[in-house]
Amino acid sequence: MMLSNGKTFQEGGFMKIATAAVYVESQPEALKFWTEKVGFVVRRKQRMSENASWIEVGGPDAETCLVLFPKSMMQNWAERKPSVVFQCEDIQKQYEAMSSRGVTFQQPPKDMGWGPFAIFLDTEGNVFGLRETVAT
Repeated sequence: MMLSNGKTFQEGGFMKIATAAVYVESQPEALKFWTEKVGFVVRRKQRMSENASWIEVGGPDAETCLVLFPKSMMQNWAERKPSVVFQCEDIQKQYEAMSSRGVTFQQPPKDMGWGPFAIFLDTEGNVFGLRETVAT
């Protein structure tokens, strides 16, 4: 595709979303939620300070991860609320599996016209969407 400056997208390489940050009070609690209840794996973990680590979680084959970032290290964390929607192949099965592991859903799967959608909360009260893969 040609841009107005005469260059193409490919010349600089395509960019991908690497991470989305979720600001948390307790990294251990957040890590437990995302790994034990949602089913993600730790993709990267490095110590940043005595009391905090850079922690990325995501699906085993996912290209994008969530960073469980400590609120204590981000003064304006409240202004940076995440808006993250996850995608799965069977929303009803995913909803049932996550619910059975103690995940709280604010909205069970519901047909939104463009496809099924559900809303769940993490242990910090952050809101996340869950949608089903829909053929386009």
